[in-house]
Formats: sequence, C-alpha cells, structure tokens
Amino acid sequence: MDLSRRGLFAAGAGLALAGCTAQPVPATRPEREFDPQDWVSVRDQFALDPDLIHLAAYVFAGQPAPVRRAIDEHRRGLDVDTAGYLHDNEHLENEARTAAADYLGAPVTEVALTDSTTMGIGLLYAGVRLRPDQDVVTTTHDFNATRVALRLLAERTGAPVREIALYDDPRTADTTEIVARLRAAIGPRTRVVAVTWVHSGTGVRLPIRAIADLLTELNAGRAEADQALLCVDGVHGFGAVDAGVEDLGCDFLTTGTHKWLYGPRGTGLLWGRRWAALDPLIPTFSGDLHPGAQFTPGGYHTFEHRWALREAFAFHRDIGRDRVAARIREQATQLKEGLADIPTVRLVTPDDPELSAGIVCCEVDGLDAFTATRMLREEHRIVASVTPYEQQYLRFGPGIVTMPDQIEQTVKAVATLRP
Repeated sequence: MDLSRRGLFAAGAGLALAGCTAQPVPATRPEREFDPQDWVSVRDQFALDPDLIHLAAYVFAGQPAPVRRAIDEHRRGLDVDTAGYLHDNEHLENEARTAAADYLGAPVTEVALTDSTTMGIGLLYAGVRLRPDQDVVTTTHDFNATRVALRLLAERTGAPVREIALYDDPRTADTTEIVARLRAAIGPRTRVVAVTWVHSGTGVRLPIRAIADLLTELNAGRAEADQALLCVDGVHGFGAVDAGVEDLGCDFLTTGTHKWLYGPRGTGLLWGRRWAALDPLIPTFSGDLHPGAQFTPGGYHTFEHRWALREAFAFHRDIGRDRVAARIREQATQLKEGLADIPTVRLVTPDDPELSAGIVCCEVDGLDAFTATRMLREEHRIVASVTPYEQQYLRFGPGIVTMPDQIEQTVKAVATLRP
C-alpha cells in the first residue's frame, strides 16, 4: 500500500484520478446566523461548494464558521506580534485539552494533544512497555499506520505480533463471533490488543464495550504489568458515534479531530487511563506534571489550529453529540437501504447500526472503485472516495454537511453507473 501523501490522497479522497481537473475555488458565501437545532443552518456554517454533494468529509473535512474565524483570528495575532500573542494565549492549549476531555467524559489530566491519529498511534505503540515474553494481538482490518507501528514495536522489543480476522464477510459481521475470535486469540502473555473502532475499509464498527468486558474478564488475577491493554484507533467513531470513554471501556484511544468532528486540520488527541504502561517519547513544552501534558509532544505547532479546537468542540456540543450521531445514523441507514435495492450494487457494510457508523462501502458490477468515484464526481457532482486498502471499495460518508435529499440523489446516481 502506498503510504505517501500522494498515494493516500488518491486512494482516500478519490480526486487525484485520471480525467479529474482542478475546479476553481468558489467565492466564500456570507455567513448566516447559526441555529444548532436547524440542519440547514448547520450546513450553512460551512463554506463547502453547494454544487457538490460532500460524502467524503471523513477523509479531510472542512471547518464550520466558528472554527474558521478562530483560526483566522489566531493567525492574524501571530502574524502581527508573534511572541506577544503566543505568550498571551498559551492558556488556550489547556482550554483545547479541557474541551476534548469534556467531550470524552474524562479528566483533563488524561488527554494528550497530537497532530493526528497517526501521531497518537506512534506515541502509543512506540511508548508502551512490552517484554519479549509478551505478545500483541491485532487484526487484519486495521489501517497500515497501526500495522507498521506494531511491526516497529516487535522489532524493538522482540515480542511477537499476531494478526487475526474478526470476520470473514463484513456484511454479516456479528458481535458474538468478533468477541469469540478475540477470546481465542488472546493468551496469558498478551499485553496489547490493538483494534480500530470503525474500519475504514468496510464500515464495520467493532463492539468496543463488549471487547473491553472480555479483557476485564481475562485480566482478572493477572499482575498489573501482565494485563492486556485495549488500545483503539477511534478516528471514524470519534464525532460520529454518541459514546465517551466510559461507554467504550478501553485503555487508550487515539483519534484525529479533523474528520467527523470537523475540527481544525492537523489536530488530534491521545487519551489514556493507564499512562503508567507507557514511556513518553517526545519532550513536552508543558510545565504540568499530569500525563496528558507530559505525553503532549513539545515543539512549535500550528497553534492557530490547535487553539481553535475549543470552537470545534463547542460547535459539536451546541448541536448535541447525540443529535449528530443520530443524524449520521439516519442518513447512513437511508443510503444502505437505497444501495441494497440496486441490482448492480453489492453492499459491504453491515445493515445493523450497532455494527456500523457513518462509513458505507459497496461495489458496483463491472466498475473498479476509482472509476466509479470519478464518474460520480464528473457526471453527478458527488464526492465519494476509495478505501485505501488492497481491497478497494466505493466509499461514502454522510454527515452533518449532507441532507436526506442528497442521499436520495446519490442512490439514484449509483444506480446509473455502468462500465
């Protein structure tokens, strides 16, 4: 798999394709008063091209007006008086961490700020203490960043990494089977269980709470240093599913905030409840002694983006985490039901909303996923993507920037696709 920026963009966004040409950037529309109870008003907070149906925001999302305003304000301040503005606004980093903690339902001391999900993955698996006589269990469904990080962990420690499949057919994935397969794979020497909350290649959402309960059972009687840690890449559940860390029950969660949360680009977080199992890797610039600060890498960041996280969480909170999740669930269900009725389409993602989230994957007879994505954009002004894995599917992601009538249009457009 091509992990270069160009390769990931081509696979993930499905825009760098033969026949696609850059479109002029539309003029910014006037901002309208925000009513968080009105989905049209929510959509109007974004500067997205209104002539496109945006079903790939989970790749790299645009920001709503409050976030854009905050970024612009901080950028101007840093440009005018860099040292002074930086000094006067250092407190905003902790406010961003506090906003993330409030969203997660966790103490602020447990949240580290990162630049991306991948940075969190690197900090987590390069920092975890692992003996050669212990092992790691992960899955064949995880993104390559996790698989590479675990390979490096194995090379560093000598501990083996074992990959298992949690399901054979994503369409019929089942909680009982997923938990049973993990139970069979986790041994007395397993120290790390590395999984992804929502699989970006299939749209399957893992039952993280059930997996956490399994580990609680298996950890009973084990010494602290021998207990299995549940480590979760949460990027496609975070902002799309109404759940906090207590609901999930995992030990670590890494995520970016520039996808389903529609937060500033280049921002993310790593949450943990068992920080003593990790060693910090990058010196922090924070004088605070709590783990969240100590595991936040130092250096000079894109502060105008990091500080605007506060507004991103506020925007999401004003709408309501439960309402956002319900909106995504309703449109994903509408999309799956429509695609399932098309004879030329094979749906990949489970119907069960408890085993799926916002990502919906499918195949169209006779068309590879890149061609289907290009046709949807060129002929129907629909922005979809391609799963960035060896098995490539056509992928959609309804969200708070899409409307039910646009989902209906998308179903009709997919029905017209032919080789």
